[in-house]
Amino acid sequence: MQLTSQLASLRPEHGTLLTIGVFDGVHLGHQHLVRTLLRRASQQGLLSGVVTFAYHPRSVLYPELKLGRLTTIEERSRLLRDLGVNLILPIAFTAEIAAMPAREFVIALIRYLRMEGLVVGPNFALGKNREGDVRMLERLGRELGFSVEVVEPLKMHETLISSTAIRSALAAGDLKAANRLLGRYFTLAGQVVGGRERGQELGYPTANIAVDAEQALPADGVYATLIHVANEIYPSATNIGRRPTFDDGEHTIEAFIMGFGGNIYGQKVTLQLVERLREERKFPTVDDLVTQLGRDVAEAKEILKEALVGVRRSGSKT
Repeated sequence: MQLTSQLASLRPEHGTLLTIGVFDGVHLGHQHLVRTLLRRASQQGLLSGVVTFAYHPRSVLYPELKLGRLTTIEERSRLLRDLGVNLILPIAFTAEIAAMPAREFVIALIRYLRMEGLVVGPNFALGKNREGDVRMLERLGRELGFSVEVVEPLKMHETLISSTAIRSALAAGDLKAANRLLGRYFTLAGQVVGGRERGQELGYPTANIAVDAEQALPADGVYATLIHVANEIYPSATNIGRRPTFDDGEHTIEAFIMGFGGNIYGQKVTLQLVERLREERKFPTVDDLVTQLGRDVAEAKEILKEALVGVRRSGSKT
């Protein structure tokens, strides 16, 4: 799909101040840049706008790269709206867009989105071969009449806050670090599907949650989680892994929901991962597994007391 036809789908009533990027995760670094955008837009009487790519450009240009997504485009858009962004335009990055000269890209933003300024990070670039870096954009801004503001990236304890750092923390099983960098609990969303019902047999019936194949997942293990079912939030203990005690091999996400006995097959649910309890491991006997599950549920219940109050108080959906 051409860039111009995608941009034309949004018709802003006033001039806009834009930022452009994937914004996967809408983590604290992204929030820092977006809040700068919001302040400047308010000061200048402009609409704030985010042009976000539905899929990371690198995953389009290099399909062999497996970049797990931290957020779906729907969640990303909602998080940006919650920050106060006026206009959010997800676009499909294509090979045609990758080959577009930077000047042509910028002219399209001015024509279709009434862009009067850009707010970007220091390493931002757009256009063919990433030719439209900050220096070139500033030159184009002087020529075409738009401003360019560069926002320095945010660090936490000398660690650059980035989607890459969050993916690395998740892969290492360091959920605390991932949640710190995100500024909220890492979230998984998917539909409840049928499973082998082993949890039912063990006395801990679980909801088997199918997530998007491109969703980034944390390291296998047992997690204290909050599950959003319809308009309610319940504490839960969730296993992510391959159930080695049964040698199943199939990778699953299974949540035992505390204090819930309804049928939610086919429903979409959301999991907030609060804390990692332990790694997944193979137990000598099923009885040993059941004993450990009891410990996991008790530990998760205790951990989630405070988290549940906080989430309910904030009215958080995810």
